[in-house]
Amino acid sequence: MCSWFSALPGSATLTRGNVFGSSRRKQVATVPAPKELDPSQSLPALYGAKLRKLRVRAGLTQRELGDKVPIAHSRIAQFELGKETPTETVSGRLDEILGADGDLSDLWEHLQRFPPTDAYREYRKYEARAVAMHKYQAHTVPGLLQTEAYAREVMRHALPWCTAEEINEKVEARLARRSVLIKRDPPLLWTVLDEAVIRRPVGGRSVMREQLARLLEAATAANVEIQVLPFAVGGHACMGGSVTVLSFDNGPDVVYLEGGTLTSMVRDRRTVARHSHRYDRLHALALAPEASVRWIEEAMEEFGTCNPA
Repeated sequence: MCSWFSALPGSATLTRGNVFGSSRRKQVATVPAPKELDPSQSLPALYGAKLRKLRVRAGLTQRELGDKVPIAHSRIAQFELGKETPTETVSGRLDEILGADGDLSDLWEHLQRFPPTDAYREYRKYEARAVAMHKYQAHTVPGLLQTEAYAREVMRHALPWCTAEEINEKVEARLARRSVLIKRDPPLLWTVLDEAVIRRPVGGRSVMREQLARLLEAATAANVEIQVLPFAVGGHACMGGSVTVLSFDNGPDVVYLEGGTLTSMVRDRRTVARHSHRYDRLHALALAPEASVRWIEEAMEEFGTCNPA
């Protein structure tokens, strides 16, 4: 099986024992290194990472680029950190100066047309610093464990009004999020999948077989647990939609809820405790991780060989 982690930027050769825990090479420098960018945080962060990459490729400092626009170099820094979005005119100038061939302008238009919800924007920040994520997925594989083909199919069906280019940008942002699972001291990801997730042929047999293989690979990691909730359990506490409980080194847990096109962040401690209780009841009903792996293997066999659907 070809490991999907080799596709992640900067990833090392990974084995069963260190799939999600590879160490990063320490950098020694005489000046402070630029703040690391995480394009998976949000679309503004993706724009900022793209801008920095183009600027560095052009051999320009932030001050030099700012002078060419012209705007203050501090604004360039804010753009690159995803803390501020340029105006259409400024984005056009940046695209022209850096020879982006319209890429920055296209991404800017995408930002305006599909601004992230406040709840999702908050969730991305919480996800980046969580030490544990407990998820129930009612309909789809968690974004952190999706293959490129599966992610594209999910996006295509969920956003039928988007162009192929817009879908590609969203898929790129989603795949970039996977790096959180191979950083130093990666978080625990404990996921309960409704049986529908492993049975529904999203994208056809070949796409699903690849996706299920990804789940089996992920399940070998020390910081990933996957359980399946069989149809046979009947009703359960989380039938309203997907639930994610995030825990941190410092600070109380928070909960992210998804139902259809509605999302919300929950921080009230009493309400968080109630949602955590719902998740715990669900967790108790699901198959044990070892039995869940066997179910995923059986579902994978049912999808047959990796031939196009």
